[in-house]
Amino acid sequence: FSLNLAADCNAVLKALQPIFQEQGMTETVHNWEDHGYLVTYIKKNGSFANLRIHPHGLVLVDLQSYNDHMKGREEVDQLLNKVEERMKELFHGNIKRVKRLPAILRGGVIDRYWPTADGRLVEYDIDEVVYDEDSPFQNIKILHSKQFGNILILSGDVNLAESDLAYTQAIMGSGKEDYTGKEVLILGGGDGGILYEIVKLKPKMVTMVASNIDQMVIDGCKKHMRKTCGDVLDNLKGECYQVLIEDCIPVLKRYAKEGRMFDYVINDLTAVPISTSPEEDSTWEFLRLILDLSMKVLKQDGKYFTQGNCINLTDALTLYEEQLSRLYCPVEFSKETVCVPSYMELWVFYTIWKKQTDI
Repeated sequence: FSLNLAADCNAVLKALQPIFQEQGMTETVHNWEDHGYLVTYIKKNGSFANLRIHPHGLVLVDLQSYNDHMKGREEVDQLLNKVEERMKELFHGNIKRVKRLPAILRGGVIDRYWPTADGRLVEYDIDEVVYDEDSPFQNIKILHSKQFGNILILSGDVNLAESDLAYTQAIMGSGKEDYTGKEVLILGGGDGGILYEIVKLKPKMVTMVASNIDQMVIDGCKKHMRKTCGDVLDNLKGECYQVLIEDCIPVLKRYAKEGRMFDYVINDLTAVPISTSPEEDSTWEFLRLILDLSMKVLKQDGKYFTQGNCINLTDALTLYEEQLSRLYCPVEFSKETVCVPSYMELWVFYTIWKKQTDI
């Protein structure tokens, strides 16, 4: 409760006491002269409530209980309704705002809470654990959301949901590119979404180096993310594609030495570490290494696509763009912002190409 006036802490306490006492709750009062009251109410079944009264006009009520049935939830709602009614009687229109937040379910069988990239907590409508395994490299979860379909989560990081075609389209150039007859290199992309969409566009050959994704991810996705990957992960080789389960750095170095060139390089690597070599002294050095190696295998008129990050992480995006000025060859770039449904935030994507020099 946010009030339009200072709160008489003692009056608020006396007004709300009967509501908790009716529940058979034991009261403990902590009083600070200039900082209001903290009152705890404890029930025999282990439920408890905290009542925090700030003299400047803020009253907070937190209720925690163990209820796994509808009747218990109704009892909580009834108690909070009584608190709200009593506060309105006490302050006669001097309440600026009443805000009731949904209950947070702790220790549930299904974990519905996942952070966004910029540190906000999102509660997803997850109703089923579809897949949950630990590989030698990471924890792999596929959870079902009523809105977004199955969601791939790697070591606590939301990667992609079946709803997220917008992500795949953005990292492929948002429908502006002609992949017909082209040579394409995908770094990462173990959910199979990019590979599935590009194969539809009749490329000459797509090579996917799934170095950050282990075989267990591919196994999980080909079974439970088929709306995203179709049938392209059923076999590691197809008519116009191949999937390599290797570290992308040695592969890129090998391709550069062989003079192999690509029309498109799509970097869909995650933040999960994919190598322990000394070349990775810092995250930014690693990113720049990937960029440098990618530019070496990119044709002069080719394009490099990658995800950036959440639009709110301006410092991280600025740091990334600074790396682009430190590559072995001059490059130019553009970026676009796309709403990725399951991320519940706007996401930045980059297109990078070699700067054309005058002859």
